[in-house]
Amino acid sequence: MTARRINVIWAILLLATALTWWLGESGSATRAELASAAIVLGLSALKGALIVLDYMELRHAPALWRRLLLGWLAVVVLLLLAASAWHAR
Repeated sequence: MTARRINVIWAILLLATALTWWLGESGSATRAELASAAIVLGLSALKGALIVLDYMELRHAPALWRRLLLGWLAVVVLLLLAASAWHAR
């Protein structure tokens, strides 16, 4: 992986973290809470995928490893989204 790619991914991770923090700190109504939670979890999934694929260097690993880790990430994010939706009711 090139240094430029690492730096771009690092900048994306920083921006996603700042946006996640901003959304988490802004107080909002119940409907907006669920939308904020979905955005935060989506950003978290993006960050997790970038870390798994690029920083853990699984982009060129056997497909089974990528599927296991990205599948685990998807399951966790979906469970958290379902819990957020249930809590927002």
